[in-house]
Amino acid sequence: MNLDAQFDKVLYRHDEIGAQLASGDGIDSQTFQRLSKELAELDPVVAAVQAFRKAREDMGQAAEMMADPDMKDLAEEEFYALKEQLPLLERQVQLMLLPKDEADEKNAILEVRAGTGGDEAALFAAELFRMYERYAGLHGWRFEVMDVNDTGIGGVKEASATITGRNVFARLKFESGVHRVQRVPATESQGRIHTSAATVAIMPEAEEVDIQIDEKDLRVDVYRSQGSGGQSVNTTDSAVRVTHIPTGLAVACQQEKSQHKNKATAMKLLRARLYERERSAKDAERAANRKSQVGSGDRSERIRTYNFPQGRVTDHRINLTLYKIDAVMTGDALDEVIEALIAAHQAERLAEME
Repeated sequence: MNLDAQFDKVLYRHDEIGAQLASGDGIDSQTFQRLSKELAELDPVVAAVQAFRKAREDMGQAAEMMADPDMKDLAEEEFYALKEQLPLLERQVQLMLLPKDEADEKNAILEVRAGTGGDEAALFAAELFRMYERYAGLHGWRFEVMDVNDTGIGGVKEASATITGRNVFARLKFESGVHRVQRVPATESQGRIHTSAATVAIMPEAEEVDIQIDEKDLRVDVYRSQGSGGQSVNTTDSAVRVTHIPTGLAVACQQEKSQHKNKATAMKLLRARLYERERSAKDAERAANRKSQVGSGDRSERIRTYNFPQGRVTDHRINLTLYKIDAVMTGDALDEVIEALIAAHQAERLAEME
């Protein structure tokens, strides 16, 4: 379908919904809400289509006016200004017409796990966890810690949190993968640079309507919470491990003193993992014939290196290097990486449509 045919289709649908809502014939409250939401989503697309078509029409008129000697200079100026503007307007509409990821508007669940590198990997995992917490704060998002398994010396073996706010998953989804750090550990007496890693997983928060879990498919084990170094921090069996028997996925939570709260948190995490598993399977199907530059979000894929001695952060998927590691780690410069990843992903999808 060519671009103008796509534009016509959008305009027709916009008019069709507007007429349906205006007449109100046979529309129940649920249908009214659904159509109102669709109309609100189409409004900015229609405005962008109209702006593009008007600019194209004005450019045609300016080209005709250039034949008039009295109007030539003014018409030329307008013609070339519109010629420069038109591709930008066209790209804007094309981006709006890209199929939306249904999970983009969802909240996200963050999981960070220490990888290879012992204590240094655990320290780096804790720093990444704090980086996302600060980044969430800068965007006005709510960051709620779900569970933390700490090492007792400032590091974490694994940590999870719920991040709530506007378009959280849309902005964070490309953070999934292996994050590598290169630096001299505080315990290194010879000054040698060590390489360690931590794994980040960003999953859309799943509601019960998104993923159905049958209670008979679950095994729930309770045990006593353990502090760092194996020290017991709770004298009751409040820690919970939930295993989804069909898939073998297991989630443990011991953050709360209440067994009930820990189970609720574990179920929230399990639901997100199962939902992400389904999404990944669908994405793999769609991506069978193409290699994504930005990546699939596979947590085994090495995506980024943080080199502290050189002060640089490199995202390997788009060959982006920033020499501002401190600002990235505080969350202040993380948007520069995320914006570049989103732009690269959009360019890929536009190329697929051509």
